[in-house]
Amino acid sequence: MAGTVRIRVLRADDAELLCAAYVRNRQHLAPWEPLRAEEFFTPEGQMMSVQSKLSLFIAGSDVPWVLTDSGDIVGMMTLSGIVRGPFLSAHLGYWVAKDYGGRGIGSAAAAFAVDAGRDDLGLHRLQAATLPHNAASQKILRRTGFTEIGTAPAYLNIAGAWQDHILFQRILY
Repeated sequence: MAGTVRIRVLRADDAELLCAAYVRNRQHLAPWEPLRAEEFFTPEGQMMSVQSKLSLFIAGSDVPWVLTDSGDIVGMMTLSGIVRGPFLSAHLGYWVAKDYGGRGIGSAAAAFAVDAGRDDLGLHRLQAATLPHNAASQKILRRTGFTEIGTAPAYLNIAGAWQDHILFQRILY
């Protein structure tokens, strides 16, 4: 994918690796994610999260990927809320470990998701949302062909507050 970083579908045995990644990046991710209970940062909490994500994957509504480097998880990306029928759309979400920022990994991962959404899932559109002050994520989305389509007031509860988000989309075909 980019350098030594690879991407693969989340596996049932990833809970401990994912736990370690979240613990290493807890402060880095805190401004961009919902408040997390302490249990989230335990292997047991991650096992429940992995099982939930894999259930959604089996149901066809989500595709969870992990970004790996030398066996460690250094990021995660998901196409979620996959809708079939006339909409053929999904939401793209991702994070990259603090120590891996600025290397083009986020852009490579987003480009991978675009290709998978179009070629493997037959989707017409991907949407993503960023906090207005998340310039790095906006740069990734623009670099991979997403266009800004507006602002959603009080869109998601992030870091303990309902926050506005800038919405982006990419038409795949």
